[in-house]
Amino acid sequence: MSKHLQRDLDHLKDELLAMGSMVESAINKAIAALIERNVELAEEVLEGDTQINLKENQIEEECLKILALHQPVAADLRFIIVALKVNNDLERIADLATNIAERSTYLSTHENLDATLDFSKMTEDVRDMVQGSLDSLVDQDTTLAQSVLSKDDDVDSINRKMFQTLQIHMKNKPETVERAVQLLSVSRYLERIADLATNIAEDVIFMVEGELIRHHFTSHHKEES
Repeated sequence: MSKHLQRDLDHLKDELLAMGSMVESAINKAIAALIERNVELAEEVLEGDTQINLKENQIEEECLKILALHQPVAADLRFIIVALKVNNDLERIADLATNIAERSTYLSTHENLDATLDFSKMTEDVRDMVQGSLDSLVDQDTTLAQSVLSKDDDVDSINRKMFQTLQIHMKNKPETVERAVQLLSVSRYLERIADLATNIAEDVIFMVEGELIRHHFTSHHKEES
């Protein structure tokens, strides 16, 4: 590998990590806005989305430049492919965090529902999955990546229970339908973030081992997707 290629790959990795840090911050603020009913935090998420979009474009341009200038092969090529895919998944996670922030703004101005909803466990699992997927990318740790995959079923299960609980609640108390729908949306957005963290973990395994496992790890594919 030439020193110029190594320099560009190192820079790309740094940019991808910066993107990951921005997205993690957006998720944490969106979740805090939801749990704490904090409108100011929700607004910070909305305002930060533009910077994340700009970073995504910058990283994509870096990837394409490296492909054009250096024509990498083998492990280096896999890293570029994964960088492009992870970059896109991170931007989609940020969009979902924005959606959660928007729902949080509405919910913070309305009375809480009298329903048992396990958002605390769900948000904890989702944050762990995102952090684990990014750590596995940094460390090229396939064991950690596999642990992210194994958590996806837990998030799916909580999402299904949320739907069932809120469905019953809406039938019994029709006046709460709007709030319940907002909460259902939040649950679905969190479940989608978990899916995208799973995608990143799968891509890490591909990058390190050269093995495509997507559509083969059966426990993390949704019946309703």
